[in-house]
Amino acid sequence: MTTMPESPAVTQGSVAEDYPLSSVPVNARKSFISLAPILAGFTLYSGTLFAGGLVGNSFQFWPDLVGVILLGNLILGVYAALLGLIAANSGLTTVLMARFSFGNVGSRWVDFILGFTQIGWYAWTSALMAQVLNSLAGVPESLNWLVILFFTYAFCSTAYFGYKAMDWLSRVAVPAMVLLMVLSLSIAAGDVGGFAGLQNQAIIEPLPLNAAITIIVGTFVSGGTQATNWSRFASSGKVGFGATLIAFFLGNGLLIFSGAFCAKVYGEPDIVKVMAQQGLLVWGLILFFLNIWTTQDNAIYSFSIAGANMFRTHKRTLFVLGGATFALILALGGIYELLVNYLILLGIFIPPIGGVIMADFWVARRGQFPDLAEPQPAFNWAGVIAYVVASAIAYWSNTTSFGIVPVNGIVSALVIYAILSKLIPQGRTT
Repeated sequence: MTTMPESPAVTQGSVAEDYPLSSVPVNARKSFISLAPILAGFTLYSGTLFAGGLVGNSFQFWPDLVGVILLGNLILGVYAALLGLIAANSGLTTVLMARFSFGNVGSRWVDFILGFTQIGWYAWTSALMAQVLNSLAGVPESLNWLVILFFTYAFCSTAYFGYKAMDWLSRVAVPAMVLLMVLSLSIAAGDVGGFAGLQNQAIIEPLPLNAAITIIVGTFVSGGTQATNWSRFASSGKVGFGATLIAFFLGNGLLIFSGAFCAKVYGEPDIVKVMAQQGLLVWGLILFFLNIWTTQDNAIYSFSIAGANMFRTHKRTLFVLGGATFALILALGGIYELLVNYLILLGIFIPPIGGVIMADFWVARRGQFPDLAEPQPAFNWAGVIAYVVASAIAYWSNTTSFGIVPVNGIVSALVIYAILSKLIPQGRTT
């Protein structure tokens, strides 16, 4: 596709700001080696460990638990990778793609829901940093405000400087995290008595298969919808698809597996606390620090991309600082404690966005987005209706435990949009 025509001054500003309102040009595209660590760092999020803990004690280790983890993460990985393929081919983020599938005004809902979700998790995780240092490092709670203040802005530093800074952080952090997790899991395997010991672990509160898959897919399906923020930099569609698939299938899968494994062995899914039990406290804190940083900078970066699109400005870095400040207020005010359940609920309403975009790209537009400078209708009603109905289906399936909730939302949105796009004409352009 062609890119938005811009003056030299604006183009240079876009380079500094990581192209928030335009397609990534060919000369700024990145290799698989550059892209994969950033995406993997995004998926290596400590909150995923607790989802693994929920699943781990509900199945026998082999073949049930391993099979469930592989299947759930394969579904998640393929979903994110398909969006990554579109992003690599078009050079666009999810919020820019949404202009075509939801309309120029309708896409602002996508900006809001994706941005708000990420800033909420950013606030929650900044507060989590203080809590972990309280319990494991003996930092007094009276200093929590200082810890939250420091890490809120420290973690957004790489996002402020953009892709290059996040690239170098991920190249160092991801291999280090993988090595530390493998070390801890190796010790855990010895403590439980190897494969035979794992097989003999009691099954606690068995979960239905669909519920387990829903938990696994739901852990990072919202992140998968926004992985386009980085896969748009891919040098080819193949690189975008492959790097995203590996990051979400293996990266998220490693965290789910680690949480499940530790829960089976120690009754504790948090590998950082497990490492403290294993006499590896310092290494555990390093793992936690790297884990949080590589996810936090991705989260605030996603917020900045959504904010720049909502207000149609190239000044992405302003939203990095503004978003961090807003998250700081949420964290210090304790509001994050009220946000978690709401943010999890938003996870039901985010996956249909991906379904609509995929249907718009492959079915309605036959694999070719128009130029961003081409006027779009205020609302693409096919996309809006498909999204609302698919979200309702996902919400209903969540309350009734029918099927795999995120998959229900994605597939419903894709099918409904494919039908409606042929029946509803485009409205007035804006």
